[in-house]
Amino acid sequence: MNFSLAIHGGAGTLRPEDFPEALAREARAHLHAALSAGAEVLKQDGSSLLAVEAAVKVLEDSPHFNAGHGAVFTHEATIELDASIMDGATLAAGAIAGVQHVKNPITLAREVMLRSQHVFLVGAGAEAFAKTCGVEMVEASYFHTERRLRELRAVQALEASGAKRFGTLEASDLKLPDKKFGTVGAVACDRAGHLAAATSTGGLTNKRWGRVGDCPIIGAGTYADDATCAVSATGHGEYFIRACVASDIAARMRYAGVGLEAAAHAVVNGTLVQLGGKGGIIAVDAKGNITLPFNTNGMYRGALREGEAAFVSIYRDD
Repeated sequence: MNFSLAIHGGAGTLRPEDFPEALAREARAHLHAALSAGAEVLKQDGSSLLAVEAAVKVLEDSPHFNAGHGAVFTHEATIELDASIMDGATLAAGAIAGVQHVKNPITLAREVMLRSQHVFLVGAGAEAFAKTCGVEMVEASYFHTERRLRELRAVQALEASGAKRFGTLEASDLKLPDKKFGTVGAVACDRAGHLAAATSTGGLTNKRWGRVGDCPIIGAGTYADDATCAVSATGHGEYFIRACVASDIAARMRYAGVGLEAAAHAVVNGTLVQLGGKGGIIAVDAKGNITLPFNTNGMYRGALREGEAAFVSIYRDD
């Protein structure tokens, strides 16, 4: 069968009038590069698991997305990174949270899945494990960008003004060119019909107290099962956790016999909206069908199916 691949780079208030064209052009180029990296694995009959890791690593290395090099700052002006990955063929999964020196968190999540007896490692323990695996480590300064520092100062100024309490800041309140809930992710179906999903993030700008969102939580931000679908989510993580978004989509397919498109739409534009949650997902099933629903103004996204041209987009009306 033909392979399929989809990626995302965050959803939120993304409108053409908010973006310099040069910035949008660069972001699209990096989305294409991520699709190319994942597709190259699949073209060589590589697994969906390796393909989603390859795609996410490109997005982690880009300053345009809130993961890896482009991650947002915490309240203390540090970087805390989360990631998870899941193999639909075996239901094996790996996740990490709160790491500060791992260049590509998605690679560490895969190592947790393959080389430990655990699923989820956090903080200093996750970094100690990374060193035993030979995962590339970097100085914390590698992740720092002036753009993200400006965003932190803007959010803290808004917080200090009393306009909003921390934890309820909406992306639309920020007078910034990049007003979105940041996370990157990939889902794939390989030529053998096996599925995989991967998700990576820097979390929320100005987050405090070791906050962790849905990204590294299996069933919330990431899920893959060959019997149903592979899902990677992006949005306001607290809502995605409460709704168990990724696993709910799979459960609707498994137990109600609903198709991929209908299941994803029901959760993203139904359950999430009813809770007040904003964001979107990318998903693929074992037949290679792809869906990319979101309930915001836009979502960095891209997809391809073997033999067809790649598609990338930012805005809702693209």
